[in-house]
Amino acid sequence: MLVMGVVATARAQSDSTKPGMMAKSADPGWEVVTVKPSDPNDKFDMMSTRGRHVVIRNKSVEAMLRLAYGIQRSQIVGAPEWTRTEHFDIDGVPDVDGQPNMKQYQGLVQKVLAQRFGMKSHQERREMPVFALEVAKDGPKMPPSKADPNGLPDNEGMGGNGRQIRKYTNVSMSDLAIMLQFNLDRPVVDQTGVKGRYDFKMQWTVDEGQSTDPDAPPGLFTAIQEQIGLKLEPAKAPVDVLVIDQVEKPGAN
Repeated sequence: MLVMGVVATARAQSDSTKPGMMAKSADPGWEVVTVKPSDPNDKFDMMSTRGRHVVIRNKSVEAMLRLAYGIQRSQIVGAPEWTRTEHFDIDGVPDVDGQPNMKQYQGLVQKVLAQRFGMKSHQERREMPVFALEVAKDGPKMPPSKADPNGLPDNEGMGGNGRQIRKYTNVSMSDLAIMLQFNLDRPVVDQTGVKGRYDFKMQWTVDEGQSTDPDAPPGLFTAIQEQIGLKLEPAKAPVDVLVIDQVEKPGAN
């Protein structure tokens, strides 16, 4: 399952059928891949891996760009409106054995965008408002992960009644910065200096000012400090901007 646009490893397979990870040095392409418009009545969306099998369901090109390049919406320049409003299903198998790690998964999404959507782009460096992810006064409060350090980070949970409850597994600080961007209106820049991968939970109230529940969790900025010992500080910083030079709706498979 993919929640909030971040890849999570599907665990439904039995151990006997689940392959190991791809070699770290591998740069996989697609052995076979299909792309089609999503069913407009489909309310479920995900980006996932099931071993070698890679599935993207009911996602916009913008969402794919955000995952593939680890960027926030404001860092995408020049994309036409349909890249935000029209959704697609992608289903395929890489041409390298094993399950892709996060970097390899991002590369596969970049390649399907180039091959099937004809996307051409370039990067520029621009200064813009960001949130700097930093260590709070009392230091981090996150236990080290027990998962495979070469495996995919996992971000899963649920939202409702103005709350978000999320479980993070095998997450580095750069992974967390990307994940947090989906809940904010600015890019997040990792300035923690914290190494390694961690497992932790967070819960927060989406619009703290509108909540009338005295037992509601705090807003995201307070939750980050109280629950995991980090903080988000407004700042300006140079960040990479992806300029879309060309993108087209895909043709038939």
